[in-house]
Order: sequence, then structure tokens, then C-alpha cells
Amino acid sequence: MGIDIANQFAPSYKISDDKIKVVNELKSLAKKSKEVWLASDEDREGEAISWHLCEVLGLDTDTTKRIVFHEITKSAIKEAVANPRTVNMDLVYAQQARRILDRIVGFELSPVLWRKIAGSKSLSAGRVQSVAVRLIVEREREIIHFKPQSQYKVEAHFHAKDIHQKDVSFKAEYDKKLANIQNAEQFLENCIGANYTVGEITVKPARKSPSAPFTTSTLQQEASRKLGYSVSKTMQIAQRLYESGLITYMRTDAVNLSEQALKNIQEEILHSFGDKYYQKRNYKNKNENAQEAHEAIRPTNMADKVAENPEWQKLYNLIWKRTMASQMADAELEKTTAKINISTQAEQLTASGEVLKFDGFLKLYLEGKDEEDSDDEKQEGMLPLLKSGQSLDLQEMMAIERFSKPQPRFTEASLVKKLEELGIGRPSTYAPTISTIQNRNYVVRKDKEGAKRSYRTITLKNDSIQKNTLEENTGAEKSKLFPTDLGMVVTDFLKLHFASVMDFNFTAKIENEFDEIANGKLKWNKMLEGFYSPFHELVANTMENAERTSGVRELGIDPESGKRIFARIGRFGPMVQIGESDDEDKPRFATLRPTQSIETISFDEALELFKLPLSLGKYNDLEVNVAVGRFGPYVKYGEQFISIPKGEDPLTVSMERAIELIHAKSVEDAPIAHYQEKPVTKGKGRFGAFIKWNDLFINVPRAYDFESLTEKDCEELILKKLDKEANRYIQQFPAEKISVENGRWGPFIRFQKKMLKLAPKPEGGKYTSEEAAEISLDDIMKMIEQQLPGAFDKKKTKKKTTEKKETAKKPSKKTTSKTKTKK
Repeated sequence: MGIDIANQFAPSYKISDDKIKVVNELKSLAKKSKEVWLASDEDREGEAISWHLCEVLGLDTDTTKRIVFHEITKSAIKEAVANPRTVNMDLVYAQQARRILDRIVGFELSPVLWRKIAGSKSLSAGRVQSVAVRLIVEREREIIHFKPQSQYKVEAHFHAKDIHQKDVSFKAEYDKKLANIQNAEQFLENCIGANYTVGEITVKPARKSPSAPFTTSTLQQEASRKLGYSVSKTMQIAQRLYESGLITYMRTDAVNLSEQALKNIQEEILHSFGDKYYQKRNYKNKNENAQEAHEAIRPTNMADKVAENPEWQKLYNLIWKRTMASQMADAELEKTTAKINISTQAEQLTASGEVLKFDGFLKLYLEGKDEEDSDDEKQEGMLPLLKSGQSLDLQEMMAIERFSKPQPRFTEASLVKKLEELGIGRPSTYAPTISTIQNRNYVVRKDKEGAKRSYRTITLKNDSIQKNTLEENTGAEKSKLFPTDLGMVVTDFLKLHFASVMDFNFTAKIENEFDEIANGKLKWNKMLEGFYSPFHELVANTMENAERTSGVRELGIDPESGKRIFARIGRFGPMVQIGESDDEDKPRFATLRPTQSIETISFDEALELFKLPLSLGKYNDLEVNVAVGRFGPYVKYGEQFISIPKGEDPLTVSMERAIELIHAKSVEDAPIAHYQEKPVTKGKGRFGAFIKWNDLFINVPRAYDFESLTEKDCEELILKKLDKEANRYIQQFPAEKISVENGRWGPFIRFQKKMLKLAPKPEGGKYTSEEAAEISLDDIMKMIEQQLPGAFDKKKTKKKTTEKKETAKKPSKKTTSKTKTKK
């Protein structure tokens, strides 16, 4: 797509090379047909697809029939066919405006990042993705700078007789938190020799109501909590369920259900659970601009509970249960609170419990909780039947040190929830946004191991007080989103120079303007004009005046050389350096470990990095070194690289330990078979299990038993690989590091390590393998130049210049945490 900004942002569309054949087939079919009906999805993207089809096939948008349905079922399609309409151009314009605006932001911002942020030529920015990264970066900094405050929680365990004279035990708590250990100790001391009695007992009824049926975002959140699915996985499975006619359309922010659906749900509840479990409910959309006439996500047939495979089944069951529960009766509970009197002081303890009197919708479904919500509602058990005034027997009372917590890091699902709360993005954009920020290496999803922490307890038992210090594991996290150093540097730069683009309210306002276009209240090109002029001026000003940045953070002075130590982004990622570009001696560099960050690395940790590579001596006449590379720490033995196990500090690796690892590797690398008198070895790498033969790495599919590969298995895998390699290359030019190869989608160019497209043939269409073999080297190089301008320019810079690029500019003496960029 091209954009003519001078001509009111008029877009020009070009058919992708790989779609020309499909379009030609559609044109042929359209010519043979009396009438063409359009049935793409009923959202803005779907409406745009219908309009594009009209344009490509030469159909009149005023007369071509457009039908929509929310589910792929016979009844829904018959209903749609009976009520055709024409293409809604307001929806098309809304989608077009979003696409053009996002393309403008990406096209104009990305070159600024290439020029102004050191270390990368492949950075990109986007209107929604940059704001999403900002949320993650700011949450990370809150966590980094958070100082836990300790308080003491008091709980007591009692024995008693209930009203039926049965022995019972229960727990009571002091409602207030105590600020320090002195206050906690004083509270327990005041309880020495006390008598405990039941005070006022309060019994109150309570009700819990079910949640609304799923929207796109709530489905993504619940599938993450309950099934552990990523946002993209949830949407992929939901797409398959929709295409199979099992659920309604899965990109929606509506919570309403059709009358026919409500009737079907009622029938299923009455049949499965009975009349008392049914309660009709009408849910209203919180978002006034919930897209068009969508329904919530629901099964198309409530009596159908079977999907095609286990992963589909799990998501389908979740949707089925949530839909059913949305029309079921409230759960009825009884909450009991008993005050416990302490004879030696006026303060009271509180015991509470609840009893489920009628399960209602809970018979079928209980909504999951995010980590940030989990402390708000405590699950309470039953409280024994006690009577006011009765005596209680204290078993023990404890004051336990508890620490305040920062807000947790985002999961994919909780990020979607936050974006929705802020009005940023729409159902169709959540999953692509989250995938993009990870693919760009601005954010990584990973687990974090917990750390040991001491906490104190004070125990009152048998009128004696005892103090203890215990240990707990804290801070462990699973599948959380962490910003990379690159993500932090880019976010800081954009916040400084493009505050409006990074503003949450501004981004939400843009979304509302798209909604106004969809509702026919705003002209799409007027909206773009209002955005573009100030934005373009900002881009030009930043390109002209902003200083180049690499997120430099000064750590201190090297005690050996007296030179300054910095952490920053380098050409190959986060690193630390000793010295500066204008020093007489060359600066020294060390790569940060995967667990380290520019933001948090300490002076001592930086010095440790310069202890590597470390020579351990010789073993069997070969040098043994310990070092850290891009993929973590390793032992280098001669020309062999042996990974050091995860969690093991490379600086603690002795010669004895290195020899252990060398021996283990030699056993692991021992031949498991031979083919053509050459050894076959096996191993596991970043991309899974493999065998190696004659310098050829061959992936081992899951169909094979990797632990028990036979000679026959190895021969089979090698022959398949050789056959594939024989058909891989169409043309090779080793001197230029260029090859033309067969790929899954047809021939392509490989230049150095990059995969590039072959331009279409002059007459249109894609090259076959036979035709690609006839393309000259000059023509191939021209195709490469079109995609990578300057790819064959001769390097004029000398080695010294390259070295300068790898060093930091000398920051001002005031810089302690990051470089300040001047406007």
C-alpha cells in the first residue's frame, strides 16, 4: 500500500505477488457467475475485504450483495441470505484510516530510531505497540525501585466446643496490621494470661453473580489464567472453532446474546440443572463503541459439547461453561463473623467464615483471578457454630512479618486487560500487538526464579513468647512480560521526543476517532490531516536536533585503570565498557548475561564480567577457557564449545569442573551410528533435537524416538535431508554470498543471512524454479538493492571508525543513571 499524503492521504493498493494467482482465479470465477455475494467477517477488517474484492473484481459497491453472520451455521447463513445489504463504506473508511495512520507512524518514526538509537538498524515503532511497551517498561521500573515495607499480621488458633459439644478448631485474626516488631511483641505480651471468649456473632446473607459471556479480551484473559494459553494461541484456536461452526465470531467487544441464543441456553439449563438454576440476564456493553452488531462469544449449539482435538476442547469447554453460567442463578452464601474478646486488653480478634447455601452458577463455573486481584478476596472456609460468651482455648498466637508487594509484572492477558481499560486497541488488534512487541525484541515473555528472604515470627504459646527467623521463597514469576534493555531505551527516547504519540489518552482518543468514522460522524481524511501535520513536524525536528542515544548509564571508576565504566546498548546488544572513544587506549567491552540489565547491573557485577574469558590452563595439551557468549556461559576446549548448565556461575568453574563438562560432552557426542563410514552424533539445541553427520545438522521430528534412534532411523533422516538439500539451491554465487533457493512458497533470494523476495516477472506472476535458474546475477543484485538500499556499497569507513561506533560518547559528569538527550 502506498499513501499520497499531498492528495488527502489517498491510498494506492498493489496486489501481493503471492496473491496474484488467487486474484486471477477469483476474476475468472466472477466473470463466469451471474452474481457475486460478499460474505467476509462483520467487522471493519471484514468490511474492508469486501470493498477490496469489489475494487479488484470490478463489482459495483452500490448493488453488490453483502451478507454477514456471526456463526457459520445453516440457520445463520439462511438468515443472512434473506437479509443482504451493501458494503458499509463508513466501516471501510474507519479501517482504512487506522491502516494509513499506523503506516505513517511506522514509516516516519522507524527511520528516526535507526538514526538516533545506537546499535541497531532494524528498530521500529508503532502507535499501539509503543504504548504497550511503555506500560511494561513503567511497570518494570516501579518494581525495580519498589522498597518493601514490613508489617506484622497477628493470627490465633483456638480449640472450642461448638453448640453440639463437638471439638472444633478455627482461626481468628487481628484486623489491623502492626507497623513494627516492637508493636507486634507488645500486642502478644498484652495477651499473656488472657482469657478468650466469643463476643458478638453476625450472620449475613451474601450473593455472587456470574460474569458476562466472553468478549475477545475476557476470553484471552480467562484462557491465560485457566489454560495457560498465550493470547495468540487462544485466537488461533478460537478461529478454528469459528470456522468449524462451533462458536460465534471471536473478535468482538460485545457482551449481549441474541434472543434465539438465550432461548437455547435456557433449554439447556432447564434440561441439565432444573428450573431453580435458571435466571435470564441481559448484559450491557461497557464500551459505547462496541463494534457494530456483534454478539458475545458463545457456542452455536449449546447441546454440542465436542470439539476436534484436546486443545480445541479445552477452549470450547471454557466458552460453553461461561455462556451457560451467564444465564444461571446467583450463588447464595451465608457469611458469619465472630468477634473474640481478650480479657487483658480492649482489642478484639475476628473469626469469619462462609457457607455456600445454594451453588447456583458456581455449580458450573468460577471465574479465575489475576495476581493483582488475588489478595482482594480471601477464600473463607466454614466457621464452627459458636455461641456468644463461650470460652475458648488458645492453642497459639503468632505475629508474622509480611512484606508489601509491588504491582506484578504483566502477563499477556493482564496487558490486554490494561489496554482495554485505557481504551487502546480493539479486539482485532490485541493479539497482533502482543506478538509484535515480542518479535521486535522490545519485550520477552519468561519465567523468573524466586529468591530466599528471611522473615520474623513471634509466637505466644502456653503464656511464653518465642522469636524465630524463618526463610521463604519470594518473587518467583511464570510467563510474565519483561522489557528488554532495547525496549527501555526506545521507550525513553519516544517519551522524550514524541510525548503525544506515547500518551495513553491521546492513543485512546485516536481509537474513539476511528469509532466516529465508523459511525459516519467524522471524515477519515480530515481526521488524518489533524494528526499528520503536528506529527510530521515533530519527526523532522527530532531527526534534525535530537542527540544519538544508547541508554548510557555510568557505573563508576575502574580501580585498576582509573577509567569510567558504562553500561549501554552496543551493536550486539546490552554491554558494559571500560574507557571511552577518545581515550588513548581502546575501550574494553563485555556482554551482559541474559539475567542482567543495563537498568539494574551494579558496579561490582560489571567488574565481574571483565574477569572473563578466564584461562584455566591446559588439558590433554589443549587450552581450556571459560567465557560468556550470546547464548550464555561456556567452556572452550580447543575448538569445542561446551555450554555451562543454567544457573551455574561461570566464575566458579574450576579445571576439575571443566574436565567433568568436557567428559560429559564427549559421551553425549559419541557416535550413535555410522553412515558411509562417517560418524552420526546427536544433541539438543535451541531448535530442538538433532543429529549431526558430515557437518550437516538434521532436525529429528517427534515421530522418532530420540532417545533410542537406530542406525536405520539415522540413515532415513540423512537421506531425506540430502534429498532436500539437493533440491534446495537453484543458483549459487559464493563470492557474493548470494543464492537463489527453493522455499515453501516458491523461489527466494538468500543474501548473506537474509531471506529476500524475488521480484515478480515483467509480465506479472511469480518465477518457477526453472525460470529462476535463468535470472542473471546482475538482475538478482538489482532485486537485492531494491529491498536493501546500499547493500553493495563499498565500506569506506576504516577500522578505527568502526571501533568508535562501538564506544559511548563521553557523558557529562552529572550523568549517573542515563544519558540526557537534548532537544
